[in-house]
Amino acid sequence: MINNIFLTLYKDYTEQIDAGTLEPGSKLPSENELAETYQTSRETVRKGLNMLAQNGYINKVKGKGSFVLDKGRMKFPISGLVSYKELAARLDKPNRTLVYITERIPAGNDIAKELRVRSDQPVWKIVRAREIEGERVILDIDYLLAEVVADISKDIAADSIYQYLEQELHLKISYAEKVICVERATEIDHQYMDLRGDTHVVVVRGYVHLEDTTLFQYTESRHRLDKFQFVDFARRITMSDI
Repeated sequence: MINNIFLTLYKDYTEQIDAGTLEPGSKLPSENELAETYQTSRETVRKGLNMLAQNGYINKVKGKGSFVLDKGRMKFPISGLVSYKELAARLDKPNRTLVYITERIPAGNDIAKELRVRSDQPVWKIVRAREIEGERVILDIDYLLAEVVADISKDIAADSIYQYLEQELHLKISYAEKVICVERATEIDHQYMDLRGDTHVVVVRGYVHLEDTTLFQYTESRHRLDKFQFVDFARRITMSDI
């Protein structure tokens, strides 16, 4: 349990920062104060603070302390694998998922090429709109290999597919490759999104792999132009840090 105290510290402060309890620019207690609060060593505290820094929650200034960074809202991370359910919990805005299609179909030529499988190989096709503050501003189109995910229901699709895959099927989702571009809106975009006259959408294509490197999911997340920013957090690493 002691070894996990740094995770408790990390979780406590991410929750406070995401909730806005700790505002951007706020200074965290010193390492000594945190060590006393969590009844642990400064080394353990430092490990938790480093996790916060690496994930863009704080900036550690030598000799001055740790300060909260502006995480912002309605921002989608470019790097990292975060489910919509996890992200929606941070938005603090009324939202819901509308499931339009959940069907098992042959991959077909186009999807087979994306998933690197035969065109007759069965996949699950799931089409969902993400409604935020009464407007459908995201359209997610997912294809999952049926040999990896044997069954999936509309209720699961409406809740969290990743939660189902990880907690019920015990799959270990490891990493994803992402491609981001702006494209002309398609017929399906106009059908399932509230575009308000927009002619283009931002498309994030994701290729998701399991721990054993199996490519099991191809997804297109299509976003209305005016609603989201796509962000990453990069920390410069110099030779002296290696």
